[in-house]
Amino acid sequence: MTYPILPMLPGLWPAVREIYREGIATGNATFEVELPDWEKWDSNHRKTCRLVALEPFPDDGVDRLIPLGNFRVLGWAALSPASTRRVYAGVAEVSVYVAAAARGKGVGKSLLKALIQESEVKGVWTLQAGIFPENSASISLHKSCGFRKVGVRRRIGKLGDTWRDVLLLERRSTTVGK
Repeated sequence: MTYPILPMLPGLWPAVREIYREGIATGNATFEVELPDWEKWDSNHRKTCRLVALEPFPDDGVDRLIPLGNFRVLGWAALSPASTRRVYAGVAEVSVYVAAAARGKGVGKSLLKALIQESEVKGVWTLQAGIFPENSASISLHKSCGFRKVGVRRRIGKLGDTWRDVLLLERRSTTVGK
């Protein structure tokens, strides 16, 4: 199935934040344990390459409080700078989150493919992702979109009282930075 992919606008933050909350709750998506407010999230991500996947609701005449009319947000993807150093301006870290009810339906793949395309338009030559080894769905998703395993960062950080490893994956653009 294909999903409409649109730029993430600030007005969609409540839906994006809820999907992020679901990801945090899994314990296998991020080291974060608290949800940021819009200002913090916005300042930690690139201003471009922020996307949402949508699903149309049936036109059944029922009024719903949905940011985009008869659509709901199924997932989001965004890039964070890998470094503030100018030499790394074309390197970015990937975040992809899918609503619990939409997982396993191709939403993540649609988002990641669109994010890759958008990143190349914006001059990004390397995408990287840090993924917990237990998050096999995310690892498979990234590999299916051309990411390769670079290595394992052993006991790189604690989540609660538990040291966690992170797999480092990357994707080098075939069109940017040749």
